[in-house]
Amino acid sequence: MPKPRILVADDHALVIEGFRRILQEHYELVGTVGDGYALLAAAKTVQPDIVILDISMPLLNGIDTSAQLKKICPTAKIIIVTMHAGADYVRSAFEAGASAYVLKGSAVDELEQAIRAVLGGHSYITPLITKEFVDVFLSTVSEKSKDLTPRQREVLQFLAEGRTAKEIANLLHITSRTVEFHKGQILDHLKLKTTADLIKYALTHGIVSTS
Repeated sequence: MPKPRILVADDHALVIEGFRRILQEHYELVGTVGDGYALLAAAKTVQPDIVILDISMPLLNGIDTSAQLKKICPTAKIIIVTMHAGADYVRSAFEAGASAYVLKGSAVDELEQAIRAVLGGHSYITPLITKEFVDVFLSTVSEKSKDLTPRQREVLQFLAEGRTAKEIANLLHITSRTVEFHKGQILDHLKLKTTADLIKYALTHGIVSTS
């Protein structure tokens, strides 16, 4: 019986190596990448059974990556492994298509539990996230950022990372004027006024991280 194929995304080399040691005996590790765009490109090529990724990643965060990943590999199971324990992060992850949510501070065997759960068609949330967090996760109304288009969310993350309109235009293969147009639309939608407001919003809502 072939081993389940796993693709891993994290921007820390030590974390990637840790995953490699945990997974190599029972699973086929088909790739490791360091950012959201690289993950999407790799997933399109290797078509993994399971994707393990962090929320805080450069270029495209784990939440938005997950949403796009479900279009590229609709059968792949997504496991979020992150330091973020807040209910908003959990809710956003599952809304984006994740099947499991594990904290980096969890015991090593929890990842194995999560993998078995998703392969069996079930969901998994680490016990380290309390019932109160799960209750909020189940009841909280989606934030306004959910209503932004995928392109607007990409622009928002790049702006929050401190990139210029020209840099963003080159990354997304659009014009600087289009970047400014998206920025204006985002500001209007979120009822914000400045780039500093956008950065604060992105940090608060997990679109980028200070880590």
